[in-house]
Amino acid sequence: MDRRGFLGAGLAGTAAVATIAAPHVARAQQSFNWKMTNAYGPGAPFYVTGPGSPTYFCDLVGKMSGGRLTIQHFAAGELIPALEGFDAVSSGTVEMNAANSYFWAGKVPAAQFFTCVPFGLNFQGQNAWIYHGGGLALWEELYAPFNLVPMPLGNTGVQMSGWFRKPIEKVEDFKGLKMRIPGLAGKVYAQLGVDVKLLPGGEIFPALERGVIDAAEFVGPYQDRRLGLQKAAKYYYTTGWHEPSNVTELIVNKAAWDSLPADLKEIVRTAAMACNVLSHTWCEATNGEAMSDLVKNQGVIAAPYPAEVVAKLREVTKTTLDGMAAADPKVKKVYDSFTDFAAKHSQWAGLSEAVYQTQIRS
Repeated sequence: MDRRGFLGAGLAGTAAVATIAAPHVARAQQSFNWKMTNAYGPGAPFYVTGPGSPTYFCDLVGKMSGGRLTIQHFAAGELIPALEGFDAVSSGTVEMNAANSYFWAGKVPAAQFFTCVPFGLNFQGQNAWIYHGGGLALWEELYAPFNLVPMPLGNTGVQMSGWFRKPIEKVEDFKGLKMRIPGLAGKVYAQLGVDVKLLPGGEIFPALERGVIDAAEFVGPYQDRRLGLQKAAKYYYTTGWHEPSNVTELIVNKAAWDSLPADLKEIVRTAAMACNVLSHTWCEATNGEAMSDLVKNQGVIAAPYPAEVVAKLREVTKTTLDGMAAADPKVKKVYDSFTDFAAKHSQWAGLSEAVYQTQIRS
């Protein structure tokens, strides 16, 4: 082949390679503009703003992707009502939503296990189950029929049992009590005669202040103080048998997720994992001062439930969860996975964290 023919063939080959590669390059550089809704109202620390929050996540994804994936955040009521995110993402009205999976108990009963389980796992254990014990795969399987891709976005750590206008001294004190309490714990309380209410965060204080409800659980000292719950009730029970940890859920529309190139998917996953850690450490950093202030300066009476009350709650929790599992094969599949993992993890935690906290550090 002469020089001119060789060069012609080389140029033709280069053009062919460029033609093949061009769609991949174009796909990799494509920009995406998404919307995220939220179950919590404007300005709410942890749930909307601050380290590891959904708005922090949106900013982080934008920076990590070099602007190729931008996410506009809408707090509850700004685009859709507080608890309509599941349907909005499922239908493709928006691409993402931040909330807690136990809000969707009416649609997917087994979803509640991915927020928290009464007398279940703490922050370390819950994340270990989700990331390494098969929990995330079950979560994805559960949401697949709804065109949703779920993942953890945050965690409050252990929560407080709640605020009460009157003291709880015995199990019978729950009978007839009107209480704001979501998730699996609500089912347990209902077995003890509690009139369970599901209210968004912004509605808790006025309902408690006016006596529409007698008690309310929200998060922990910092968040609860911000809502002013200490002004409506003075009995603050510790610590959260009902929520030893609490996972913030991120859901993504499946078609939108599939449209992302692999590197942007990895950025979303990595940013969500970063926020899971940041949000939890922020809660740990802020709750101590708030708890001290509530007790020392605001007349709050903080104490654990009486032992007989905790024992009864534990008993009813097992009965309730066993009954749910017997009635729904999807619940049973998730419940079995969770309890099997929790049993193994608890053996280790009992010899490590529990010993350190109760015998070494103290």
